[in-house]
Parts: sequence; C-alpha cells; structure tokens
Amino acid sequence: MLRMRTVYVGLGSNLGDRQGNILQAFQKLRARCVVVAVSAYFETQPVAGIEGPAFYNVAAKLTTDLEPEAFEHFIRDVEIAIGRQRAQHLAARPIDIDILLIDDLVHDFGRFEVPHPYLAQRPFNVIPLAEIASDVIEPKRKKSIGVLAAACDPSGIVRKQRSLNFLANRQEDEPDVKLSINRVGVSSVRRIVRLNLGGRETVFTGEFSMVADLAPDRAGVHMSRFSELLEEATLEVLARDEKAGRIEDLVTSIAREIVDSQKAIRADVRLKADFGLERWTPVSGKRSEETYKLIGVAHADKHGVRRAIGVEAEGMTACPCAQLMVREHSLRELVEAGFSEADANRALDALPVATHNQRGLGSILIGTGDDRDLEFRAEDLVEIVENSMSSETYDLLKRPDEFFIVNKSHHNPKFVEDVVRGIMARALDVYADFPDHTFVQATQVNYESIHKHDAFAEAFGTFGELRRELRTGAYDGIKTDFASWLGTRPSPVIV
Repeated sequence: MLRMRTVYVGLGSNLGDRQGNILQAFQKLRARCVVVAVSAYFETQPVAGIEGPAFYNVAAKLTTDLEPEAFEHFIRDVEIAIGRQRAQHLAARPIDIDILLIDDLVHDFGRFEVPHPYLAQRPFNVIPLAEIASDVIEPKRKKSIGVLAAACDPSGIVRKQRSLNFLANRQEDEPDVKLSINRVGVSSVRRIVRLNLGGRETVFTGEFSMVADLAPDRAGVHMSRFSELLEEATLEVLARDEKAGRIEDLVTSIAREIVDSQKAIRADVRLKADFGLERWTPVSGKRSEETYKLIGVAHADKHGVRRAIGVEAEGMTACPCAQLMVREHSLRELVEAGFSEADANRALDALPVATHNQRGLGSILIGTGDDRDLEFRAEDLVEIVENSMSSETYDLLKRPDEFFIVNKSHHNPKFVEDVVRGIMARALDVYADFPDHTFVQATQVNYESIHKHDAFAEAFGTFGELRRELRTGAYDGIKTDFASWLGTRPSPVIV
C-alpha cells in the first residue's frame, strides 16, 4: 500500500501574470497531489539580489504518494512546464516552488534539505504558511510555524484581498428547453505538449477540440473544466517515468475524464500538432526538416474508449485530364509538322507532357480498437500519404531538385480521386496483417491552380469492407464511416 505524505510548499511568481502562473502551477500539481489547503496571496518585495517586480507568494498543504526525491523532480518539471528558466540563480521567474516541510523529515536528500534550511529567515514563506499550518511543529527548530511567523519582520509583505467567490452554478440548473445537445465544448485550445514520436520525446504546439454530449436536464457544461482536464492530462504524461506518451494516450485520458467529470454520455477529443521529420532533397542531398501534422482522436462512453491516429502531409499533383488534352494537341501539331504518328507518340512518351499542378493536402486516420494501434508510426503514415500524390514537396530545393520534382509529377499525374485510392491501397498493403475490424479514412484536398474552386475526395471503411471490394471489384455497399467506427453514432444499416 502506498504511503501518503503531507507536504507543505511555498509558491512564488514575479514575472508575467503572477496570479495566473500560480494557478497554473496548482493545476499541474494536482496530477500527482491532492491540494488540501491554500493560504491567501501575499505580495512581497524581492529580497536583496533578486531581480524584477514584487512577488505573489502563497503556501499550500499537499498530500502525495511520491517519495521525497521523486516529488522534487516532479515539481521541477512543473516549473519548467510553466516556463521557469534556471540560467541565472537570482533572475525574475514566472514560478518558484519551494518544499518547506515533508512530514517530520529532517535530513538531506538530493540537492535540498527538509525542512527548508532558511525557512525561519524567509518571511514570504513563513507568514503564508502560518495561515494553514500555525500549529505544525517545525522539527528542526522544535517550534511551531505560528511562533516562527510571529518572530518574522512583516514589512514589505501585504496580504492580498481574496478574489470574489460566487455560489451561482447555472450549468447544473435545468434549461428552459429540455432537449439534449449532441456536441458542446471548446475548440482551438492551443497548448505545448510533449509526446513520444518514434521512440523519442518531442515538443509539439498542439490544438485541441473537446466536446461532450449534454443531457436534456442540464443547462450547460463547465467550459473551464475542459482546460483544467487538459492541463492535468498533459502533466500526467509529463510525470510518467518515460516522460512522454503517445498522442493516443493523451486524447484517451482526456476523453475518459470528460465523461466522468462532466457526467456526459460520451465525449470526443481531437488533437492536431505540428511535428518535423528529417528529409533529404532528392538530387542535391540537402538535409531539411519537413513539417507535418500529427492527429489523435478519442471517443469515450460507458462502453470504453476508441481512438485513432493520423497525419496530414502536403505534396503536389499534376492533372491527368489537362495533360491528355495537351498530348492530343501536341500529337496533331507534330503530325502536321511532318512527323509520323508513331514517331510523334514515341517522342511524347519520352518527354513529360505539360499540365497544370496543384498543391495537395492529404490525410489518413487509422485505428484498430485494440492495442495494435501502438504499431502505427507517424513516419510510416506520412510516407503512405506522400507517395500517393504525384510527388512529395520540400521546403528547401536546389535547381536540380526542382527539376526532379516537376519531372516526377508530370510522369505521375493524379486526380484527387487517385490520391485517396492510393492512400487506402497503401494502408492495406503496409498493414496487411491487421484484422478486418481495422478502420482507415483517407482525405485529399487539391488547391487548384486554374480553377476558382478546390477539389476534394474522401474514402473510408474497415479493412474487411475494403478487402471484399478489392477482391470482387463490385460496390460493397455503405461502408463504416469514422463516426460510426468510433461509436459517436450507430453503424449504418443497409436495407
């Protein structure tokens, strides 16, 4: 059975949104601690040698099952997550978390001493601590915190008036119109997250959307709770031994918690995050870092969780239709110029024929509904999407590389439909050993160069449905779409 320790900490901030930084620290601390009590906020002038404006300081009582050294590492991760830099010891800082007391420990472990060696000389720690632990005995000096606080010089320390508190909770009331809502929540929530990509920890700028079903007897969901859940889930990933989890784990954790905390029937979470892969240009061999989007989706309800992983990748396509028209016209021109039809066709076969090009954005979503989704690698999914277009593209290109890409794409023209079919077929080939219940969805948007519209195509289905259609060449009927496979709506019934 895990031992629960009582820990008293002091939190301070004198850079940026001071109160906001401390509140964010509490949200992150809750991933591994229970916050039992918090003092009022105190504004304190920096001690000699500390740069920057006045601090906001608070004290908090926590309980945790972490051992002291593990707790030390945990709070340092919290500081880093909020933006603490340790390049200069006395620099202003967005957050500072001091361990003041842990149970009755009086010994050194790691780089700090418990109780804090200078606690009695730190009024900005002792005075807030006395509000929540006045009778607690500081074991090193054998005096209560209240006695230590009374001996402190309080000059330069001002207790801040607490924020207004409201009892109103309109979300829990009954609405005027008692109808359920299928999806309500927040979107475009941007966060920095650390995830496992290809076995190594990577930092992402992610954009989340989080929605839940709302029962007809509840007026609304707690919108702020979505952001709290996000902070707690990302810090839970941060606190694990391996330091970073997969994108599927993060969205799964958030979706489960939304169902529990919001009393929702079901919840959906989607994360899109930019990530980079090392690429080498095809002719000049220049190294570049190409940017793609990683996608994680999770749906939670009373039956469990389903999740999928995907990527978005850019490329280019060359239009087959315009190319055939140009070839037909060129053939007539060559024949009229005296070439035989056979020679003209040989020349046109040897040379890339002109056509118009489009920048394309392709995507794939894939999931198994079981632990085999851990076998999906973002790098493999990117290659499936890129190789389905006329050519991949690069940020850095020398002239020989430009020729290679233009030549390759014109020898490999693709409709938007061809790209989607290629993504689906390649997924079936790469994951040929995966079961029939595996789901895949492919999407392609071509940003047209000569039309004032864009071209779009999408296909989806389970591996079993797609395999049957490939075997027979006949239409297999209405296939399972992503919402049905996830469980956000019942599977289609073919009548």
